[in-house]
Amino acid sequence: MEFLKLLRERIILFDGATGTNIQNYNLSQDDFGGKQFEGCNEYLCKSKPDVVKKIHYSFLQAGADVIETNSFGSSCITLADYNIPELDYELSFLSAKIAKECTLDFSTVERPRFVAGSVGPTSKLPSLRHITFDNMEMAYYRQISGLIDGGIDIICIETCQDILQIKSALSAVQKIFKERKIKLPVIVSVTIESTGTMMLGSDISTVYNAIEPYDIVEIFGINCAVGPKEMEESLRYLCENSKKFIFCMPNAGIPEIIDGKICYKLSEDEFKKWMTYYISELGVNIIGGCCGTKPSHIKTLAEVSNNYIPKQREIKYIPSVSSLLSVVPLKIDIPPVLVGERCNANGSKQFRELLQKNDYDSMINLAKKQIDEGAHIIDVSVTFTGRNEAKDMYEVIKRFNTSISAPLMIDSTDPLVIEVALRNYGGRAIINSVNLEDGIEKAGKILSLAKEYGAFVVILSIDEEGQAYTTEKKVSIAKRIRDFAVNEFGLRDDDLIFDMLTFPLGTGTEELRKSAINTFEAIKTIKRIIPDAKTILGISNCSYGLNEQLRVILNSVFLHFAVESGLDIAIVNAGKIIPVYKIDENLREICRELIFDLRKFSNSI
Repeated sequence: MEFLKLLRERIILFDGATGTNIQNYNLSQDDFGGKQFEGCNEYLCKSKPDVVKKIHYSFLQAGADVIETNSFGSSCITLADYNIPELDYELSFLSAKIAKECTLDFSTVERPRFVAGSVGPTSKLPSLRHITFDNMEMAYYRQISGLIDGGIDIICIETCQDILQIKSALSAVQKIFKERKIKLPVIVSVTIESTGTMMLGSDISTVYNAIEPYDIVEIFGINCAVGPKEMEESLRYLCENSKKFIFCMPNAGIPEIIDGKICYKLSEDEFKKWMTYYISELGVNIIGGCCGTKPSHIKTLAEVSNNYIPKQREIKYIPSVSSLLSVVPLKIDIPPVLVGERCNANGSKQFRELLQKNDYDSMINLAKKQIDEGAHIIDVSVTFTGRNEAKDMYEVIKRFNTSISAPLMIDSTDPLVIEVALRNYGGRAIINSVNLEDGIEKAGKILSLAKEYGAFVVILSIDEEGQAYTTEKKVSIAKRIRDFAVNEFGLRDDDLIFDMLTFPLGTGTEELRKSAINTFEAIKTIKRIIPDAKTILGISNCSYGLNEQLRVILNSVFLHFAVESGLDIAIVNAGKIIPVYKIDENLREICRELIFDLRKFSNSI
């Protein structure tokens, strides 16, 4: 794509504030098309297209490479405030058509100009349940369809306030690209308030982490709310961690109320100073202006964009899971990452009883207690015979989304249930799990969901013949599913988490005597042949059938040796794991002998 090619070669300059400059025209009710439409800037594309053109021309004359369409609020959600939701497609189309005509007047072979379709956040936040994911996705689908049909070159999902809102917009984009067999560059730009977070409390690391796996998003950045100075720390994080191009469109300072009017007082020279710093020192790729910025601001930035080339950045991003409020790297200095196992209707009687009573507040408290005990991630399973799993998952996830700070692991074998969870979760989740027990069709559905919604996925060493017991079989199945995930669905190795399976060690069953050894060897092998992937085990399986006190001890010792073998993530009851140095030496040795099949008597522990 021409735009992306240029982006690798030079600094790209966007335009300034459409809304602010519309206000400078002091338009009357009649200009807006009547009292009903007063304040609806998007309707000007019908009632006063010459004003919209003049604003576009002013920024192109100032040196902008890209102008944004006058479509920030052209979704049916926002237009419903003016009782014209049905005009969403038409106004989006007109805004793109007008902007395209303007760029054609300025484009040359040496200096092409581009149109970015402005897609605003609407007035609804899906994480706060103002609107469903499905309805928001539909609104974006219609708006973006109109923009594309009108001739845009770039999609700019901007001024984002809620991660789940971004995901719904990206879901709409993915559908359009798939249906039309097209691909346009996609920008996601979030609004970080002066508090250092988005409106719902997400800082730049949590929102970037949730969007990072979406490969349709080539450009990520920040716009609106504050001036360039207040964006420094967030931009620094992005420039150090983002593999995507970096976008920066600040306001002309923090808005102030003077004589009853909103004013932006940052001078053009001060604006230019900050943007020069962001380009030359941090490595920002795209600059422009948001609220309060005039053609004069863009003219000063043109001098900057023409005098610098993109800075090469060193990226140190670590693949991580996230919630709306926190990020958890899947590689930590002192492993393992702990996944709390008690919000699971299969394994936890307490959680199952709470689910039967629909006691969501107590479920939330149970999740919070696990976090207090040391869990980094919370496993969530609502599978229970006789209940509607999809409905239960919806009710639990939409509450956990805003109430639980730790990221979630979605535990289900039903693709429908998994999708319900992912469409209601704002963070970057883990899907637990996928295997080949039912063949590749079902596995493909789950892997497709992981790709579509940017989730990690746990891969179990199970195929059509059942669970793998030998090291060779475990690794063989893991490689087979890995190749399927990467080659057929475009997942990356660092999106994958391998579960080499844990089996009960206290049963005396002959085929399980060396199961721990085989599991540890399989972990070592996977870490060697697929180094970017992670490994996980359900630790409590090793002690199944033993009394409670022995389970705690065996689980703790088993976990110690699993980590020595390279285990990254452990599903455990974090409150019942004991550091091995606190375990009696004799008990520790008995467990070691059992784990490594060194006992002389199979019934001894």
